[in-house]
Amino acid sequence: MTPALHEKVALLAFLVGTWRGEGSGGFPGIEPFAYREELVFEHVGEPFLLYRQESWSLPDGAPLHFERGFLRPGQEPASLELCLAHPLGLTEVAHGTLDTTSIELTATTDGIGRAATGSDVTGLIRRYRLEDDALMYQVDMATAATPMTRHLDGKLRRLL
Repeated sequence: MTPALHEKVALLAFLVGTWRGEGSGGFPGIEPFAYREELVFEHVGEPFLLYRQESWSLPDGAPLHFERGFLRPGQEPASLELCLAHPLGLTEVAHGTLDTTSIELTATTDGIGRAATGSDVTGLIRRYRLEDDALMYQVDMATAATPMTRHLDGKLRRLL
């Protein structure tokens, strides 16, 4: 039996489900790339959504990136917190805002944790918006050597 969506995450109901699609990426110092992605927002009846992201190279299907975490309501109305772990040796704690069909989340240097061998990411901005039946998103990224720059653009559709 699926639990009822917790009232504190009711405004996030538009995200719940499995989304799949494709995107493109780039960043200074790397070749542009195309990828396939699956993004899952799942609820378990608690005041957060489980978050799972997986992506693969579009040309050959090789794994590219994975993220696991939680999307939680913040302390203020329409505020959000995203807590993620990345296999690049990073953790990300981002804060942001929500309106009826869009989200913007920002992680700055104090929200990025890095293992001794972790990537030199110093900031991330994530934007998600629902357009008709598609979840559009953008990710901007900063590193120690590169200021905030567009990294990813994607378009996902919910699986039925």
